[in-house]
Amino acid sequence: MNVISEQLWNRIAEVFSRTAIPHVTLIELGVVLALATALSIPRATWKYFGLLATATHELGHAFAAVTSGQRLSGITLRLDHSGTTTSFSRGRLAAVWSGFWGYPVPALTGAALVSSGFGGWGPAALATGTLILAASLIFIRNFAGIFITVAAIAAGAVLVLFVPDQFTGHVAISLGVALLVAAVRDLAKLTNVHLRRRDRLASSDAYILYRATAVPSVIWIALFIAVVAGCWVVAWQPISATLAAGA
Repeated sequence: MNVISEQLWNRIAEVFSRTAIPHVTLIELGVVLALATALSIPRATWKYFGLLATATHELGHAFAAVTSGQRLSGITLRLDHSGTTTSFSRGRLAAVWSGFWGYPVPALTGAALVSSGFGGWGPAALATGTLILAASLIFIRNFAGIFITVAAIAAGAVLVLFVPDQFTGHVAISLGVALLVAAVRDLAKLTNVHLRRRDRLASSDAYILYRATAVPSVIWIALFIAVVAGCWVVAWQPISATLAAGA
């Protein structure tokens, strides 16, 4: 038992150390982009991968609430890709701050994973994400949310503890690109709600922010798009370097 514990501890220590930078080929980049599209675009795969995007979205609200001094009451995740983060604040600015950081956070997470993967910190990034998900369990308030979060934690733990580091870096890059694509998909869905499905406006973060600030929803959507686009620019830097090297 002591030997197993020591091996596990050594593995955890290794995870948070920088590893060799993964060698990514042009063919692999093509596969990664195809895989990211396959996870985020078809309804059959989005039914499952979209749950991770929703969890990341709600964690964005939750983290912003905590960092702005609000009291976080709970997070609800549903299997239909909807979610709710409940927090309490006496200041309007703090509430607006937490309300904004939903749609951009999957893209921010994706850019961080891509940059970490190309920089040799892929295992550390995945381990950090797994720990954040584990910490969030204390705030999950429904069974579906617990199921989604535990499944994501289990997948992350398997990758971090049992998959070789040189492979985990590639996984971090792939997952990062998939989340970046997912962020674009969610923004397209949000825009469609405002253009065609206005009966669902009550669920729109942009509409909720408009009600709280009187700033038009289109401005908030434009800000979401600007942040997501910035994340794509950040993630594209190491990708473009790989493309240039391959050319």
